[in-house]
Amino acid sequence: MSKKLKVAEIFYSIQGEGRYVGVPSIFLRTFGCNFKCEGFGMPRGEKSTERHKIMLSEESTYDNLPLVRTGCDSYASWDTKFKSLSPVMTLEEIKEKVISLLPEGSWNGGATHLIVTGGEPLLGWQRVYHDLFRELDDAYNRLTHITFETNGTQKLTDEMKTCLSIWNKGTMNRGLFDDGSGERRFDRVHVGPTSLNREVHFSVSPKLSASGESWDDAIQADTVAEYSNYGPVSLKFVVDAVQDINEVKEAVDAYQKATNYERIFQVFLMPVGGTSELYQENYKKVAELAMENGYSYSPRLQVDIWKNAWGT
Repeated sequence: MSKKLKVAEIFYSIQGEGRYVGVPSIFLRTFGCNFKCEGFGMPRGEKSTERHKIMLSEESTYDNLPLVRTGCDSYASWDTKFKSLSPVMTLEEIKEKVISLLPEGSWNGGATHLIVTGGEPLLGWQRVYHDLFRELDDAYNRLTHITFETNGTQKLTDEMKTCLSIWNKGTMNRGLFDDGSGERRFDRVHVGPTSLNREVHFSVSPKLSASGESWDDAIQADTVAEYSNYGPVSLKFVVDAVQDINEVKEAVDAYQKATNYERIFQVFLMPVGGTSELYQENYKKVAELAMENGYSYSPRLQVDIWKNAWGT
């Protein structure tokens, strides 16, 4: 049976945040998350109810859903109220959609960056990624960078670890087959010289107390430390006040301690703001906080350029 994935959005845009800001990328947004992040943009201790007021109609699509000023700005990718907007797609359908979105010639030319986001893309969907990456490799051998945008709470399954190890080596496991000798062996597809430049990147966005999530649930240092065995990890914190900095420092120390301080993660501070108005209120302050504390500043180009519209 062909594996399938519940997909909130697939779109082509530029990466707006973090390490690869400005890089043209394919975004695959999966449905489902273990957090709600109802505290963003709210007074401390209060939770947003803004998304509850959004009404669905027969004409509703992601493109015409309203933006929210408070709470999670990608609410429709995990709230079950909106699950009907996220189709279940086969991996072949995902591949064809990805190919159709890329500019003419890029599928046969330069490298492509795939961003797997959510929701939380490392929930139960880990079971499909090996076959998904194989599908994309079958069509295109210059898929060189994959970023998982994750909240850093989901442990990698053994199947996922194998998948990442194989992909990093430039080979994708095609499964067992009988070569006529009576012996069943693994067939691997070699992807050529670009395999040496392959990278899996984990863009981890840990949730501070301003999100409304608890520290014990949100800060899973050992889990994130394990990610770093399979590719570089960057930490991206959404902040809106000076008081957030102490939490950032504590979290960063916990993550680095989990690797015995052998890996120093790049740290980004990013302004809260699901709408351009709220973002404009915060970005200068957050940039100054980054400078004062020696962290990198991350813009949100999707807000700067497209006002955080869906599909950007």
